[in-house]
This record gives sequence, C-alpha cells and structure tokens, in this order.
Amino acid sequence: MQTEKEWELAIDPDTVRLFVLKARAISAALADDYRAGGEHEIELDDQSRDGHHHDGLAEEEEENLTAEELRELIDDLNVDEAAELLALYWVGRGDFEPAEWQEALREARQRNLKRTSGYLLGMPMLGDWLEEGLQAIGA
Repeated sequence: MQTEKEWELAIDPDTVRLFVLKARAISAALADDYRAGGEHEIELDDQSRDGHHHDGLAEEEEENLTAEELRELIDDLNVDEAAELLALYWVGRGDFEPAEWQEALREARQRNLKRTSGYLLGMPMLGDWLEEGLQAIGA
C-alpha cells in the first residue's frame, strides 16, 4: 500500500538505495560463505604441501570493506538523516505503518543515533527492509 507523501526527507532516497545495494552485497557474501561451509579450510596429509595462495583473503577483505564502507556512510549521516534511515527500516520491517511515519521518526530520534550503524548492520535483511520502507512511504 502506497501512501501520499506528506513530508520531505532529509536523507536522499538515492543515498538509501545505495545503502540497499551495499547491504545486499554484504548479505550475499555472508550467505555464500555460509553455504560454502568449510571451503576455505585446507587439510594436509604427510605427502601434501600447502599450495594455497590465499586467494580467498582478497574476497574476504573486499566484503569487509563493503561492510566498513556502509558503516562509515551511515556514521557520516547527520542526526535527521540517521533518524529517518532508522524510521525507514522500521516502516519497511512493519514495525510502523507509513501513516505512523512521524511516530517512527520520534522514536528513532529518542535512540542513541551514534549506534545506528551497528544496530542496522546487525540486521540480516537490512537492504530489503530499507527498500520496503522507501516504497511504503512513496519515496
């Protein structure tokens, strides 16, 4: 259900869409590692030599960079933008209806917004819920 937008966002919807892409990249990387199981482990017997050149380290570092980039981008938001990002997440997750936007925003502003990145990056469906939130409020 889409509602008529009765407010202007301090956070640019395109910035939120960038966060969605980065969050999905992080989630996809975590899911791939989980499905792969112990793929990165190397077993050696007496005749074998470790010929592994640690190619996976570059991938792991890239995934960590994506998470770190997203953390820094969220940490760089001003107070209004951080509150709106949190409110968008809650609306997308269904904690608040789009018509309750102002209430979600009030609650978000009451939180310690310096910890917003840690809170959001701990959510496995961050990208999906942010996108849902944008759609729900018509941004």
